[in-house]
Amino acid sequence: MNIALDRLARLPLGTRVVVRHRIDGALSDALGELSSRDHFGCTITTRTGEVRIAFGDVQLAKAVPPPPAPRSRRLDG
Repeated sequence: MNIALDRLARLPLGTRVVVRHRIDGALSDALGELSSRDHFGCTITTRTGEVRIAFGDVQLAKAVPPPPAPRSRRLDG
């Protein structure tokens, strides 16, 4: 059984995740919100757009914490 797929199946939509998947013979990570899921794969909404990932290409997956708050600008003077 693929533990990564089991995790993806249990996570609620809207969870921030990172998914490592195969793409063109290499591996890539998608970091963003788990926005949809069906019998064939899932969609991760990243900062640059939606990434559709077939379940057969998933290598690793896990929930991740929210991004850190932006730092306040330092004023020199």
